[in-house]
Amino acid sequence: MFKLSVLDQSMARGRDQGQQALQETIAMAKWCEDLGYERFWVSEHHAFPSVAGSAPELLLAALGAATQRIRLGSGGIMLPHYSPYKIAEVFSVLSNLYPGRIDLGVGRAPGADMSTARALATDGRPKFEAFPQLVETLSEYLWQEQTQPVVSPKPAEDIPLWMLGSSPDSAQLAAKLGLPYNLAAFINPQVHPNFMEFYREHFQPSALCPQPYTMLTMSVFCADTDARAQELAKTFDINFYRFVTGQTQGSFLSPEEAALYPMSPQLAEFIAERSQLRAVGTPEQVKIKISQIAQSFMLDEIMVVTNMYYFEDRKRSFELLKQIF
Repeated sequence: MFKLSVLDQSMARGRDQGQQALQETIAMAKWCEDLGYERFWVSEHHAFPSVAGSAPELLLAALGAATQRIRLGSGGIMLPHYSPYKIAEVFSVLSNLYPGRIDLGVGRAPGADMSTARALATDGRPKFEAFPQLVETLSEYLWQEQTQPVVSPKPAEDIPLWMLGSSPDSAQLAAKLGLPYNLAAFINPQVHPNFMEFYREHFQPSALCPQPYTMLTMSVFCADTDARAQELAKTFDINFYRFVTGQTQGSFLSPEEAALYPMSPQLAEFIAERSQLRAVGTPEQVKIKISQIAQSFMLDEIMVVTNMYYFEDRKRSFELLKQIF
């Protein structure tokens, strides 16, 4: 049986609700720990008024103080923006604060538009093309004590370094470097089991990951009734569509408001394209879909992201999901 974990994106319902969104993330980490989830990760996004999670390293420190056992991690740190040495130091501090509980997931995507990516880079040049070398340098700082300069403080443990991605390129790099791999189906609904097959077949063992380890992150909308689950999923789809088409002005529609939003052919196509690799419905329906995906991709672990408008709906979704598994 695969493990179950959670990705939280600190979604804010409006431009001025970042404080509430971050407090909900902390409360959700505690809830998921009580329910028995394996790990709880937070994402990195920039210049999105409806997403409060722009600094996962800071949020992880708060989450560690609020929890006791659950593993915590970045899903992920967008490494092309940063110095590998600085990221190594940050996660070394976290590993000393919360030994045995910190995961470091890294990705190549900007987590922002390109103008914001340029603002994040100290020289105005995001280093996306250098991502493979940045990952190798980061791993050396974390795991090789003779590397100069040394990381201070010394990591309290061998921090797991995860490769995150949504393309064959990320699968190839994870296999080459001997890293556990998290495939983001919630970002790219066109990902294919072939990605995982390639990763497993070409995996080169490393000291901290002697055999391939596969995880897939997918959207899940679980509720007591199928009608409610469909309503919550549709609300997210409409809000995401409004975001990518520039209609949000920094606020989300509630389920009640989304029910009145016109269903254009473009919106219907958008929703259909994103529906293949996610689970929506009652616990029984969701279990069937997740189990099918886990078998198809031959997964060791599934990470779920549940971007529902109301906090209590999200809590209930995670509760039902853990009960059914």
